[in-house]
Amino acid sequence: MLIRPVEPADLDALYEVCLRTGDAGEDASAQFVDGRLLGEVYVGPYLMMPSGIGFTAVEEGAPSGYVLAAVDTRRFEAECEAGWWPPLRARYPQPVAEDPSNDDAEIIALIHNPESPPDEVVARYPAHLHIDLLPVLQGRGVGRAMMGRLLDDLRARGVPGVHLGVDARNKRAVGFYEHLGFEHLDDSDDVVMGVRLDEG
Repeated sequence: MLIRPVEPADLDALYEVCLRTGDAGEDASAQFVDGRLLGEVYVGPYLMMPSGIGFTAVEEGAPSGYVLAAVDTRRFEAECEAGWWPPLRARYPQPVAEDPSNDDAEIIALIHNPESPPDEVVARYPAHLHIDLLPVLQGRGVGRAMMGRLLDDLRARGVPGVHLGVDARNKRAVGFYEHLGFEHLDDSDDVVMGVRLDEG
């Protein structure tokens, strides 16, 4: 198993990881008609936009997990508005109504109206991240190793703090972040957690 920086050639493999972990850590393949939608929101821009960074865990030659981050959330949002979202909005028109048979409409709505963390979170934790691992990598310390690589990279860039959002149903992930020193910032809906990188 190798941990290395992500590269554009990893796009399709990491989209698949995103889909297969997209239901609070479980496989979301059956929930989407278009299996690329989750990746378009949660993977693609981090590989293709200038302020996106990340690492992938390669198992038997295949990228099987990732940790992705935006060094500066507000700059990343501006980059996506300029270069990532416009072609996707043309490809995926805003649905008139949600189709209860699949989750595509919910993700398409995010393409047209991306989530944005509040200023009080970004002020202290300007970077944000996502991490997902296929089951073959889970329980082996890979997630901790990947997070270590990413947090060291952010510290080296002078980033003072990083935040993330996690589905409240994913108790294992919440506990994982707590053990890494992340604090709860908001538990009102999805859990928002953050860690300062310039302390201790």
